[in-house]
Amino acid sequence: MAEKTLHLPAPAASTHLAWWQHRGTRSLIGRTLAFLLALLGAFAFLIPFLWAVSTSLKPSYQVFSDPPIWIPSPMLFGNYLDALTELPFARYFANTSIITFGALLGEVLSSTLVAYGFARMRFPGRDLLFLVLLGTMMLPMQVTMIPIFIVFRALGWVDTFLPLIVPAYFGSPFYIFLLRQFFLTIPGDLEDAAFIDGATHVQTLWRIFVPLSLPAMATVAVFSFMHHWQDFFMPLIYLNSKELKTVSLALQMFRAEFSTDWNLMMAAAVTTSIPCLLLFFFAQRYFISGIVMTGMKD
Repeated sequence: MAEKTLHLPAPAASTHLAWWQHRGTRSLIGRTLAFLLALLGAFAFLIPFLWAVSTSLKPSYQVFSDPPIWIPSPMLFGNYLDALTELPFARYFANTSIITFGALLGEVLSSTLVAYGFARMRFPGRDLLFLVLLGTMMLPMQVTMIPIFIVFRALGWVDTFLPLIVPAYFGSPFYIFLLRQFFLTIPGDLEDAAFIDGATHVQTLWRIFVPLSLPAMATVAVFSFMHHWQDFFMPLIYLNSKELKTVSLALQMFRAEFSTDWNLMMAAAVTTSIPCLLLFFFAQRYFISGIVMTGMKD
């Protein structure tokens, strides 16, 4: 009698293992391609900054050399000292720091209070007021610039730091929106427990919401710092005295007076951008976490 060979199906476990291995390989290839693409994009964005750093270290005769020289020889680190002593940059850094940190504190405090009200407090017309708040983000700055200037001139605030600091204490629509979205992700049980224990809204905000919202508040702080540190237009309108200028205005003054010294101008520009780079470097973990979590709930 002829023997019959039975062909048994492969074990299901082996099939699933091969499928998971294949899926893991595809996932690894996808992550690798995404990483390489992100690295390429980051390098493309870094090229202008790297060229500015390179130019800041060059002798003047190498700035426009053909072909371009990326690594200067010799490297003149003295260009930074020369650039920062041509104008009183120490004074301009101090002015910019006063404006930036004064406005940053105001925007974080006021935006946190208003965002908590829109996110957790119930009152008539709350949603309508929030829509009006969002609508103000659509108004171009040029529409309100002249009326606001007339008000500040009547108050005698022109040529002072007040027009650049005081408005921050009335909140910013964009920052209020970011913080409100984050506050909505915090479980309501924590708030209810605080109210049962007799806490007020201010105590609940300070003891529960603020500690849990540090990533979102750090995001607001980073945005505010970068905006006010780099702001050129508003200081140009309100600051007339030379001793009150900010670093953005100082760079424009430097360009007007030393238009041919590109190496010195790049040294000044790189120096003024260092605070923003350091802030983002040390706060990037909180910044990215705050950006991600502010959109988790409508």
